[in-house]
Amino acid sequence: MESKIDKVKEGLAEKLDLPRDIVLNIPKIVITGDNEIIIENHKGIISFDSSEIKINSKVGTITLDGVNLEILFIGGNTITISGKFKSLIYEGL
Repeated sequence: MESKIDKVKEGLAEKLDLPRDIVLNIPKIVITGDNEIIIENHKGIISFDSSEIKINSKVGTITLDGVNLEILFIGGNTITISGKFKSLIYEGL
């Protein structure tokens, strides 16, 4: 049932020229170089340490690996992370 609703929402977003990430509540990830990542529309932090951060989202777990990782900002549904990134992995549902 949910996939049918998502298809309708996606069609509506396309026809009205609305951002898909907002309408479908899927994560939007902005990577600036290898030292800052902003993730919008997340569903919370699963685990955190200075070398790995796991973040929950509607599409599954997002895992960031790196060195000296730290959370610079959490507000609403946005999180900003800094450090030296090595990889970003989606672990789908």
